[in-house]
Amino acid sequence: QVQLVECGGGLVQTGGSLRLSCAASRSTFSPQSMGWFRQAPGKQRELVAVITSGGTTNYADSVKGRFTVSRDNAKNTVYLQMNILKPSDTAVYYCNAVVSTWNERSDYWGQGTQVTVSS
Repeated sequence: QVQLVECGGGLVQTGGSLRLSCAASRSTFSPQSMGWFRQAPGKQRELVAVITSGGTTNYADSVKGRFTVSRDNAKNTVYLQMNILKPSDTAVYYCNAVVSTWNERSDYWGQGTQVTVSS
């Protein structure tokens, strides 16, 4: 069983920066995509940013130009650099990895890390 271990959350002031990282526990794990979702209190979990093994990225409109997702395939680690943070970015951030075969998709999730942006 693969575990995704996240770190890097915390409390930051508006306009500040944080960097999240997420590492897979198994070196032979080769997800097609890795990325980040977030869930604020009372809201649904939403996509923040994802990156494929080939480096293609996709961002939520609300974070474009401020957040950057990157990936080290050799280390099975995905990062999220968050700049110009806003109070609306406050949420629990979850790492996600997707492994797909021709007939099956498996999603793996981290335990979540809290990001709080104070105004």
